[in-house]
Amino acid sequence: MDLYNFYTGQTFDAYKWLGAHFTPEATTFRTFAPQAQGVDLILADTSIPMKQVYNGQFYEATVEKLPCCTPYEYRIHSNNGHTDHCDPYGYFMELRPDHKSITWDLESYKFTDTKWMKKRSSMLQKPLNIYELHAGSFKKPGNQPDDWYNYEELGNVLIPYLQECSYNYVEFLPLCEHPCDESWGYQTTGYFSPTSRYGTPNQLMKLIDQLHQNDIGVILDFVPVHFAIDSYGLSKYDGTPLYEYPNNDVGISEWGSCNFMHSRGEVKSFLQSSANYWLKEFHFDGLRMDAVSRIIFWQGDERRGINGSALEFVKNMNNNLKQFNPGCMLIAEDSSSYQGITLKVEQGGLGFDYKWDLGWMNDTLSYFSIAPDQRSQHYHKLTFSMLYFKNEHYLLPLSHDEVVHEKGTIVNKMYGNENEKYAQSRALYMYMLVHPGKKLNFMGNELAQLREWSEKRQLDFELLQDSIHRQFHDFIKKLNRIYLTQPSLTEDDYEETGFQWVDCNQEQRLIYAFLRQNKKEKLLAVFNFSDSVQDNYIINSIDTKKPELLLCSDHTCFGGNTDEKTELFHLDNANNLIFSLPSYSGILIKL
Repeated sequence: MDLYNFYTGQTFDAYKWLGAHFTPEATTFRTFAPQAQGVDLILADTSIPMKQVYNGQFYEATVEKLPCCTPYEYRIHSNNGHTDHCDPYGYFMELRPDHKSITWDLESYKFTDTKWMKKRSSMLQKPLNIYELHAGSFKKPGNQPDDWYNYEELGNVLIPYLQECSYNYVEFLPLCEHPCDESWGYQTTGYFSPTSRYGTPNQLMKLIDQLHQNDIGVILDFVPVHFAIDSYGLSKYDGTPLYEYPNNDVGISEWGSCNFMHSRGEVKSFLQSSANYWLKEFHFDGLRMDAVSRIIFWQGDERRGINGSALEFVKNMNNNLKQFNPGCMLIAEDSSSYQGITLKVEQGGLGFDYKWDLGWMNDTLSYFSIAPDQRSQHYHKLTFSMLYFKNEHYLLPLSHDEVVHEKGTIVNKMYGNENEKYAQSRALYMYMLVHPGKKLNFMGNELAQLREWSEKRQLDFELLQDSIHRQFHDFIKKLNRIYLTQPSLTEDDYEETGFQWVDCNQEQRLIYAFLRQNKKEKLLAVFNFSDSVQDNYIINSIDTKKPELLLCSDHTCFGGNTDEKTELFHLDNANNLIFSLPSYSGILIKL
């Protein structure tokens, strides 16, 4: 490893030198602990002093004929005594509450997804329909909170379901090792260790391999902002704040975890090596980076100003990840107003491919929670996003954050009685799928789940025995298939020509109409978000001879009130389209 690059934050493969490197003949351990008074390698009851190497800030020990999968940790001696730590660069760890690192042969799995890896892309002009998933609570083999399928078993139940529902990407909540189930992986101790809750590194590689062989891309939720405070992890690793800030005012996050000090070259090399590791060694297709606003601004607070060192870190990381991993996808979960998130670095941006549109999410869910007789005053909550959608490459999320912590599920956020909630949820999802931008939906939303998500229980698949949930599920499947197969919905997602308002001035009738189009086809979406039928709604001089209904959210087969044989629109002699729009409905027409 080039030490200059490591110290200046230019290294992207530090894991190839640091950590535990296994061969049948010998395993070599290396760790970076610049302020330590000494370091011992702890193997079971054996303590092996490690020797200082290179400039004295690194420690190394080699053990011959050590079996693979051997637990180990480092005893770091400092002026304050000693503390035992897992390996910051360790490839595997024990299941919580145990926390030692475990030696692993990273070269032992051989991927068979060459065809996928050659063709993968950032999907800017293609459909990107993401199923956000928590690996431990999608389905469970038993009834206990810690009954989990391993990675391979999960693939066997997940892949057919994704195909059935027409999701072409899956995004996993963080899979790096973490001590607390309730953190869902967002407070990490092992940045190079896939969590042992669900099996071994090879089993995770097999899962990704299986997904790729079934033409499903895989995104990993990655946390570059903060880490768990547990004493065996990164916190005060060498007896001093090595990875975190020494000052608690900026060193402690709003979640009580430790903030990474992104101005340190060693920290930059650590984080970008971790990001590169998951893309290169595990063949993840993309990273969704959590809490990016906390990188851009000090503590995520725009009033405190831009954190220049952290901003330069993310630019350099993104720029190089794209070069080292062709076709990979980088996604920012960012709630700030910072401009240029998805501009290329050489154009002055941060180099992400997509930014979560949390403004769209908040405005949309707020609108649907309002009583229809008050929506006229808030009509333009649903038109506002069209004013700015060309500013960035946006991704529309209805994520796990919206269905936890007493926020209610998507269905329960809707105004009205039970039937009205289901009707509006169907219309909401049609609006989301035809709106410009890529899509993300959290698991369980497609079931019209009524219970908030919990990591302790599997999804309520038994709801599909109830006709209203089964019909809702059928609607989502049909809607997703249309999204994947109609190029006009995706080909010009971020171009002026890809979207056109037909009518956004029906404040009293609560009707919206717009076109999605490419060079070859046009789709017309018409919505009635009022609680009454809107008869004799007219779109004048439409450019079509034979409009074809693709989908109506209110059809009885989906749990609505409109018979499939009912004529919802007709074309008169002057080429005007005349509608009778059911309440709380969306209609999608191919022109």
